[in-house]
Amino acid sequence: MKHLYAPWRSVYLMSEVDAIDGCLFCVLPDENDDRKNMILERGDNWYVIVNKYPYTTGHIMLTCNRHLDRFTDLDEGERADLPPMMSRCERALDEAYHPHGINVGVNLGRSAGAGVEGHLHIHLVPRWDGDTNFMSTVGGTRVVSEDLNDTFERLKKALESLPPEA
Repeated sequence: MKHLYAPWRSVYLMSEVDAIDGCLFCVLPDENDDRKNMILERGDNWYVIVNKYPYTTGHIMLTCNRHLDRFTDLDEGERADLPPMMSRCERALDEAYHPHGINVGVNLGRSAGAGVEGHLHIHLVPRWDGDTNFMSTVGGTRVVSEDLNDTFERLKKALESLPPEA
């Protein structure tokens, strides 16, 4: 049997999710520690956060500032701000990682696979040709090749390089 060693990941793999009282996506921005909480950018109605349990390197989430769980609950401003924020996320991922594609997904409710129920958030997952290999298909394991702090820094720099209207 062959072994794949990635000892730097042990801290990530062994850590437990901090006990949070309330909704994760409401509590983190209220803490006002964007670096610690991996919040990349804040808009009037949405903020961008690095997924701490990424599917691939660069996996981010666009999260509504207001606690709501469905697109039908968005107000006019939230609906208007969504496309420009999605565009910024796409452009930042393109600049930082040059992926071959990006999966965009939303899980509305537990039955749909929502890990954080009740707070609308949109996943943007960079993809590359051949990024699904034996580790995920046979071993049921994902290998994320970049430390989350490095992901944060790379995407923060990419977002800061974009003009505000982008």
